[in-house]
Amino acid sequence: MDSDRATTPANGQEALVAQARRLFEASIATKRAVLEGDQLAALAAMATRTADALAKGGTLLLCGNGGSAADAQHLAAELLVRLRSSVNRQGLPAIALAMDSSTLTACGNDYGYEVLFERMVGTLGRPGDVLLGITTSGRSPNVIRALKAARRRGLVSLGFLGGDGGPALEDCDMAFVAPSTDTARVQETHITAGHALMEMIEDRLLATGYLTRSDPA
Repeated sequence: MDSDRATTPANGQEALVAQARRLFEASIATKRAVLEGDQLAALAAMATRTADALAKGGTLLLCGNGGSAADAQHLAAELLVRLRSSVNRQGLPAIALAMDSSTLTACGNDYGYEVLFERMVGTLGRPGDVLLGITTSGRSPNVIRALKAARRRGLVSLGFLGGDGGPALEDCDMAFVAPSTDTARVQETHITAGHALMEMIEDRLLATGYLTRSDPA
């Protein structure tokens, strides 16, 4: 036997399988709680408001920290490029605010990271645009400040939050709140909600004729 090859005892492997099962079950339970609550209605309203804003020439801005920053970039790409391989259409304007490392580090160094998204919303946002702030706890200071700035600037303020929504909830015109305080479960629910949101936006804009299907480039 190769002494350098890592081996896992059978009972250890079974424990890992059981752990994975528990994690999947917890994720499913969180999503089931969404189905049993009123969050889908909130998500549908967010889709309508965002689609209507885009149809009027607006832009969707997205912000978050860590995994939520990755979700913001992921969802922006779904609008800018393509969401479904079966639907080829024009790109839609979406900007993830944590993509520019030079701006991020300059603001963090010169003014502090808590003002980063606020400054970007105040500079890039226009009345009629939409901001989607993503914070699993609802307590991220830089996201809350961005939501406040969006309202002052005349943007629609949307939130993807977790738990009870935290203080960010009061600064959202509409919010989807994942019913969990476990960061991983909230993030898993957020990306499911994000895909649903993007698909509803796309379908609404196709139905109204704002978007048209085309052959792949």
